Amino acid sequence: MEFGKLGLGNWIQNQLNEICIRKPTAVQTACIPEILAGRDCIGVAKTGSGKTLAFALPILQTLSEDPYSIYAVILTPTRELAYQINDQLNVVGVAMGIRTSLIVGGICTIAQSMNLDKRPHIVVGTPGRLADHLERNSTFSLHKVKYLVIDEADRLLEADHPTFTRDLSKIIGALPKKRQTLLFTATNTPIVGETIAACPNNPFVYESEDMNEKKTVGTLDQKYILTPKETKDVYLVHLVIENRESRPKESIMVFVKSCKQAEVLHRAFKKLKISSKCLHGMMSQKKRVQALNSFKSNHVNVLICTDVASRGLDIPGVQLVINHNVPQDPKDYVHRVGRTARAGRSGRSVTLVDPSQVVLTLAVEELTMVRMTEMLVDDSKIGVMMVQVNTIVRECMIDVGFEDFDERRKVHERLALLEKGLDPDKVEAEKQKKLMKRKEEFRLARERLIKKAKKAKKLCIND
Repeated sequence: MEFGKLGLGNWIQNQLNEICIRKPTAVQTACIPEILAGRDCIGVAKTGSGKTLAFALPILQTLSEDPYSIYAVILTPTRELAYQINDQLNVVGVAMGIRTSLIVGGICTIAQSMNLDKRPHIVVGTPGRLADHLERNSTFSLHKVKYLVIDEADRLLEADHPTFTRDLSKIIGALPKKRQTLLFTATNTPIVGETIAACPNNPFVYESEDMNEKKTVGTLDQKYILTPKETKDVYLVHLVIENRESRPKESIMVFVKSCKQAEVLHRAFKKLKISSKCLHGMMSQKKRVQALNSFKSNHVNVLICTDVASRGLDIPGVQLVINHNVPQDPKDYVHRVGRTARAGRSGRSVTLVDPSQVVLTLAVEELTMVRMTEMLVDDSKIGVMMVQVNTIVRECMIDVGFEDFDERRKVHERLALLEKGLDPDKVEAEKQKKLMKRKEEFRLARERLIKKAKKAKKLCIND
């Protein structure tokens, strides 16, 4: 199959050839003709399968036939993903003089308003900042929009993200009823299906055939290391150093559970003479962009990050993903390891599991339908490094503590909620309520897994 047979013009095909994209992927082959036919669409496919071009190409094709502003709105859950989509649109649409506007937090709102006044063809942004412009900018309107795209739809439509829900409602209320709605995601949820079912334009649903099998790609080698909590940082440093020595050109992404932990480990790596960058939500937008660009350009090949970098980012050079912790939500694991082994390439992931996270690991394996294999590590090397690494990590924790990092984080979060017109105390109470509900769900899941394990053991004994 070629792009021309999907209904795309010669100019798009020529531009794709320029960037060495010559054959459409399965999700592109299925979705592009249906979108061009005017249907609403939901595309569910694994990470790295080409979902961005599946919605970007038909939008650019129809825009080139009847250009006007504002033609399409593309929403993403993270700033980094918005930057990436904006870059891809500009690369493919350069031949037709595409004008885009990036509307995300961390950038001057006045500059963004001036950009919107220039009537861009496509607006790419995060829901919070775009909703803010709808409230504050009286000259900004979305009444002529033809396409609404929600990328990483499972995350944006989740009920446990009240700010996303509120901002999305405001944006959708400002859009015309006569439009096409396109939802794309790597992990499907009931709310995504319910949303597309409510769309009026004969919705087309594409779900990759292998989505009902493994949730991760077959070219990904998934391993784990069972480690005491006290030595987890030592194993992490050992893994990074060993990989840099044996594969010096490979890029590594290290996922951690909090902004503070990312900051501490980044400083520890610096003291250990390991070149790295960190990326988390407490950094300024300028520093976030600089860190990501340094990593993408391979100036540094270790990125320590939170889940802000787990969705949608396409960095071809990533060969190894290390999970410093097992995420509470198994879907987050799928998105983390999806940063490697993309577009048919091979990749590796290693998850550091302490005894308290065994149940979470079983939940991940149940979702992915893949049993991780244990990675053998020379414990004598860990013993040699233990005192040095743990001492440096503690020093960095003290340094970060003196800078009131936790207090600054809380203030940062409260200010962000106040800017959205929300009561921080009510949001915190709602968050705690949902946390208690999730803990109860995990407790029940743990009981089911234990019963299943006992039943399997009993069957083995009888045999």
